[in-house]
Amino acid sequence: MSDLRAYITELAQKEGFASIGFSKAQSLQREIPLLESWLKEGRQGKMSYLERYGDLRTDPAKLHPGTRTVISLAFNYYQDNPTLRSGPRIATYALGKDYHKVLKKKLKSLARKIKESVAPEANIRFFTDSAPILEREWARRSGLGWMGKNTMLIHPKRGSYFFLAELLIDIEIEEDIAIRDHCGTCTRCIDACPTGAIDPGGYVMDGSKCISYLTIELRDEAIGESFKDKMEGWAFGCDICQQVCPWNRFSTTHQEEDFDLLPEIGKLTPEDWKNMDQEKFDLLFAQSPIRRTGLKGMQRNVTFLE
Repeated sequence: MSDLRAYITELAQKEGFASIGFSKAQSLQREIPLLESWLKEGRQGKMSYLERYGDLRTDPAKLHPGTRTVISLAFNYYQDNPTLRSGPRIATYALGKDYHKVLKKKLKSLARKIKESVAPEANIRFFTDSAPILEREWARRSGLGWMGKNTMLIHPKRGSYFFLAELLIDIEIEEDIAIRDHCGTCTRCIDACPTGAIDPGGYVMDGSKCISYLTIELRDEAIGESFKDKMEGWAFGCDICQQVCPWNRFSTTHQEEDFDLLPEIGKLTPEDWKNMDQEKFDLLFAQSPIRRTGLKGMQRNVTFLE
């Protein structure tokens, strides 16, 4: 299957993916108790969807019967972020068009080309942050990076500004070897997190304290007062633990025009956000990840920063 592996790698690179790796599909026995413990401790906050489909999350063959290989892919989204110089701050991944839609088109094309060219009998499903699958663990196993203390996947030559995606395929393909952890004694991400979301020992994220959770996933009318003056200007997502990571000195600007800055994002002031109506929001963010939070959510976030 070396020819198939090489051909899939070539096809993925042509679709713009920066990295691709292969791992043997199997039940993630080590991760099962870790996930259960994380949930019991309430670190998921109000993201109740994470409490469902535990068996699918830890076994790709249950998510897609017949799966023998998990193909992990990484797509670079790094760019200069103008909202870091003028608020409200928006996470770098959300400056352009919605990555779900952009990457699904690429994954669909990749799966089609695999079937048309080298494996017409293959049964393939693909995902990008859209299914109950432990993406970072599969990416780690396939050699795309190590799980950093900030719980991000980090590549020693490319950093961590990547979207992850997977192809589940019912063909056995030679697996890659995981790379070792290079965080060492560094604690920059732990020290820099203003809400204390990263465990003091690293490698565990309390989602209920993460600024990304508070500004995107939390649907309450108000953000808890205990987080007041700790948001550091972030109104949608957060990049702090990536900004301080020394491995991101190797990050390079992406080459995907769909992820280029949507013109209005870098210009909006707090007053613009607070005075925005639904019609303008829908017009500006119809293709943006920011649509997930909604106008009321963004206005809540911007007001909380005052």
